[in-house]
Amino acid sequence: MADTEDKFVDFKSGFVAIVGAPNVGKSTLLNQMLGEKISITSKKPQTTRNRILGVLHRPGSQLVFIDTPGIHKAKRPLNIRIVETALSALGNVDIILVMVDVANPDPDSEALLVKKLEKIKQPVVLALNKTDLVKKPALLSIIDKWAKAYSFEAIIPVSAILGAEIEDLIDIMEVLLPKGPPFFPEDTLTDMPERFIAAEMIREQVFRLTGQEIPYSTAVTIDSFSEEKKGKLVKIHATIHVERTSQKGMIIGKNGSKLKMIGTEARKEIERMVGTKVFLELFVRVHKNWGKDTKSLRKFGY
Repeated sequence: MADTEDKFVDFKSGFVAIVGAPNVGKSTLLNQMLGEKISITSKKPQTTRNRILGVLHRPGSQLVFIDTPGIHKAKRPLNIRIVETALSALGNVDIILVMVDVANPDPDSEALLVKKLEKIKQPVVLALNKTDLVKKPALLSIIDKWAKAYSFEAIIPVSAILGAEIEDLIDIMEVLLPKGPPFFPEDTLTDMPERFIAAEMIREQVFRLTGQEIPYSTAVTIDSFSEEKKGKLVKIHATIHVERTSQKGMIIGKNGSKLKMIGTEARKEIERMVGTKVFLELFVRVHKNWGKDTKSLRKFGY
C-alpha cells in the first residue's frame, strides 16, 4: 500500500473539458492528443452529440479529456440536448480547454461561450486552431483580441489536423493539473464501450457520405455485437434511424450503393479499433420525427 502511495506522491491527474463552437476541431484535437481515434469527425458541424471521454497517460500525469458537442444557439429539442450536454461538462472538471477556429470564426457561439466562462472558477486555456489557414499578422491580431476578451491561463496557436504545437498545449495543461493518483489504469483509452464507438463510427460515415440535412436526422443503434471464431471475428448488426421515408431512400441509395459505401467505410474504422475482422450488417428504419420526441431522444442516448 505504501509503495503505491509513494509511486504517486508527485503524480498529477485531472479532468479537462474541451469546449467550443461546432466544427472547430475538438474531436480532431482529442484524437491527435491521444494518438488514437475515439471521437468521430467530419466537415459538417455538430458531429459530436455525446460527451466522449479520452485518457492520456504521461510519465508523471494523467489527463482525462471530455470532448463535448459544439456550443451554439439551439432551437430543435435534439440540439438543445446537445448544448446542455456540452455545458454540463464545465462544472466538474479541473481545466477547461477552449477551442476557436481562427480561419472561420463564429461570433455568436464565441460570445455565448465567453458569457459562460464568466461564471467559471477553473483555469481556462485557449487553443487557437487551424493556424495553418491564416497568415501571421492576422493570427497576432486574433491572439490580441482573445487576450482582451478573457483572462486565459495561456493562449496556444495550434493546427489539430497537422498535429502542430499539440505537445506545447499538453505541457501547459499538465502544469495546471492538481496533484493526485491516476483515475484510470494505464491501458485505458476511453470509458466508452466498443458498442458506443462502433455506433459513432457508423454515424460518422453517414455524416461524411450523405447530403446536408440527412446526418442531422439520423441516429445509430447497435442491435447486436458479438465475438465469434475465438475472437477472430466481430459480428455487428446495426440500425440507422431516420425521420422520414425519403431520407431512408437517400441513405440506401440506388441499388443499395450508398448504404454499402457507408458500411464499407465504417467497417474499416471499426476493424482498426477492435484489431480484428468485422462483419457489419446495416439496416435503415424510419422513426418519424425522433429528433423532436423526448422519449426517442432518451432511447437513442441523448
